[in-house]
Amino acid sequence: MKLSFAGQELDVTGIHADSRKIQPGYLFVAVKGVQSDGHDYIGKAVENGAKAIVCQVLPAERHPDVHYIQVADSADALGEIASLWNGEPSKNLQLIGVTGTNGKTTTATLLYTMFRRLGYKAGLLSTVCNYIDGKEIPATHTTPDALELNDLLAQMVAAGCDYAFMEVSSHAVVQKRIAGLQFKGGIFTNLTRDHLDYHETFEAYRDAKKVFFDRLPVGAFALTNKDDKNGLFMLQNTKASKHTYSFQSLADFKGRILESHFDGTLMTINDTEILTQFVGKFNAYNLLAVYGATVLLEQNPNNLLFDNSQILVGLSTLRSVSGRFETFRSPEGYTAIVDYAHTPDALTNVLNAIHGVMNGQGNIITVVGCGGNRDKGKRPIMAKEAVRLSDRVILTSDNPRFEEPDDIISDMVAGLNPEERKQAVCITDRKEAIRTACLLAQTGDVILLAGKGHEDYQEVKGVKKPFDDRVIVKEIMNNQL
Repeated sequence: MKLSFAGQELDVTGIHADSRKIQPGYLFVAVKGVQSDGHDYIGKAVENGAKAIVCQVLPAERHPDVHYIQVADSADALGEIASLWNGEPSKNLQLIGVTGTNGKTTTATLLYTMFRRLGYKAGLLSTVCNYIDGKEIPATHTTPDALELNDLLAQMVAAGCDYAFMEVSSHAVVQKRIAGLQFKGGIFTNLTRDHLDYHETFEAYRDAKKVFFDRLPVGAFALTNKDDKNGLFMLQNTKASKHTYSFQSLADFKGRILESHFDGTLMTINDTEILTQFVGKFNAYNLLAVYGATVLLEQNPNNLLFDNSQILVGLSTLRSVSGRFETFRSPEGYTAIVDYAHTPDALTNVLNAIHGVMNGQGNIITVVGCGGNRDKGKRPIMAKEAVRLSDRVILTSDNPRFEEPDDIISDMVAGLNPEERKQAVCITDRKEAIRTACLLAQTGDVILLAGKGHEDYQEVKGVKKPFDDRVIVKEIMNNQL
């Protein structure tokens, strides 16, 4: 295939940023990554048959039969090349990105579901799973790398998709995995502490999110949560049309919660009453964002036109995303809730939602851990929030990765004072922790299993072992464990 790039036309047979995957006739893009620098492997790529090299720094020794193209930023270049190689698929889709700390998966997934129900073909790129219309493709990252991302988008175009909805992580922005994509819209959910092991400061994490909105083009829309203190900050420099949603102040899309139960929430959106199948204010925010984005996309004169009442009806039929406030009822009369909450704010939101429904009736037992080799600073905060909003807390393993589980739990316990420690017990084995919570629960109580949500594995010493909170708690409820 001929590829015109940086003023040169190259006839190459493939592209890759991994020298080990280079074959004769390929183009190799040397990207400076987090753990390694692709420039160190230019020689290996040439040995494997690379016909052309894209790099930021030209190697001292250059092969006479190889084209070398120097660029200012090879990560940016990889995104542009990946897009060109796949026929610029994002230009043939209404591509919407969702970014923020919490709610990305739910918002993107609900938009995907909504538009398919409205009669469109659509694609989804999310933490839980990728979809090309109805075809399921397992997800490995919140946002895939540029090559995989453009390949998936190209498959969506080939399948006749009109829309694509994707989570945009802060890592993806900084590492320029979304370079070369043409977004038609961006949604901001909220911003709280997360990924400081990577970004180091909250400001750097926040600014990475903002870059996504800064790069939205004229003609796109930017929809932000006005109630988040960083919501309007995200819109400061965007060229896209600016829109807001809120429960607390005037906004383009205004919501109000009337009643909340474990079976759903009665709320209003722009003064129209709607009964939804979601629980908690954090979910109400997600639904408000979905409604706003759907209205903004449906205002495009090239689209099929649905009135707002049809959109609200569609919203009322949506169900929760796998592992997000997923509810299980036991024969003994207690309820277990599995949720992906793995940040202090997400944990607080879920526990507040449970309190809102229980209204002081029954006890809350929270089972929670923290991931290994990630932001250690949030561990004591997670424990403290769990104790503050629960009657009993069991501190346990999450995905310890390459850390010792007991060391992670010790970091969590360090956030508790002597009185708070009386409410918490430490059980390293997560299955035993869940079993203990079920043994403690009485009729009317609620168990929150926080942190893993949809995950069906536990990562220990680099090995992913089968483990699913949902499966475990159902087996315990049915006396199978």
